Amino acid sequence: MPGLLENHIAAVTGAGSGIGRAIAFGYAREGAQVALIDINEQAAEDAAEEIRRAGGLASSFHLDVVRREDCVALAKRVSEQVGQVSILVNNAGINRRNAFAGDGAAMIKDWDDIISINLDGVFNVTHAFLEPIRASKGRIVNIASIQSFVHVRTPNSVAYTTSKHGVLGFTRALAAELGKYGVRVNAIGPGLIETPLNAAVRANNPELIKIFIDHTPLGRAGQPEDIVGPAIFLASDLAAYVTGSIVMADGGYRAI
Repeated sequence: MPGLLENHIAAVTGAGSGIGRAIAFGYAREGAQVALIDINEQAAEDAAEEIRRAGGLASSFHLDVVRREDCVALAKRVSEQVGQVSILVNNAGINRRNAFAGDGAAMIKDWDDIISINLDGVFNVTHAFLEPIRASKGRIVNIASIQSFVHVRTPNSVAYTTSKHGVLGFTRALAAELGKYGVRVNAIGPGLIETPLNAAVRANNPELIKIFIDHTPLGRAGQPEDIVGPAIFLASDLAAYVTGSIVMADGGYRAI
């Protein structure tokens, strides 16, 4: 049987590790040709090579999503070298934890960096790929968070919470605007997912992790592969009448 994403070209940011890498592999398994995009060029190429060794179609590209002109240039390169993108996954992001009332300089730098990557980066990449997505009546999947709704029971993440609220707002607003072109825009809200992004926190602050797990009905942290199913669904024709929505993949965190 053909895969759910046969004949699609998917661009995935932050695809060198974690959730983005898992989504890229899942899309390739479903028949999509995948452009893996990451600020870590070697990580993206290593992942793309692994996909190719498994028989999939993949290529890698370097990008800092903060640099708007580079996003435009990258979209042009992908179009020329791979083809018309019909699926875009905005996954690139960072998180840091400095108290708003703490060290002013550190907090301000965190705010600037997190907003510029997690929110401005989503805008920059989406705007750069708008024409091929619109021409293909494509699909956009934004990686939001449980913190798109709540400031979870952990301190010192004002910038991250704000950025992920913004991603959800952007998703809904863009879905309303682009629906007339046949473009669907949705988001995924992961809970605590074990990725390189939070490896240091998991290793050094087990009490913080326990707070998450104790509030999660499934009683465990998620793995990057737990996000793949929702990402495939939202990019596929199975979700043909789904737009402006967020699929939560948080182990039930928001249920209690």
